Amino acid sequence: MTTAEERMRILQMVQEGKISAEEGTKLLQALRQGEAQHAPPPSSVRSPRMLRVRITDMKSGRTKVNVNIPLSLVNVGIKLGARFAPNSANIDYDGIMEAIHKGASGVIADVEDHDSGEHVEVWVE
Repeated sequence: MTTAEERMRILQMVQEGKISAEEGTKLLQALRQGEAQHAPPPSSVRSPRMLRVRITDMKSGRTKVNVNIPLSLVNVGIKLGARFAPNSANIDYDGIMEAIHKGASGVIADVEDHDSGEHVEVWVE
């Protein structure tokens, strides 16, 4: 199984509720660490970009979801993020995808849902 297939499987398990988002993050981080041990030495080529999604409880400040997704899997990441985003969040997912494909970096979405008490942040690095 390739690394990309392993990542997809982890994300699918999170989406299906078989594992928590926190467990998925730990698995993805372990997978990334395993890749780093077998990776060739860094070159002048820019490192892979990541889509990062963080959902924080506004009352406690506790992070509920913290997912880092390689841009090669961004379509899955956007769909995953949409599942966790509050229903009242007015997020233009097509606009996000277009911005990412054009090379945008930094904050793409920053939404506070006072009804659910959640703060959703999405950015590219």
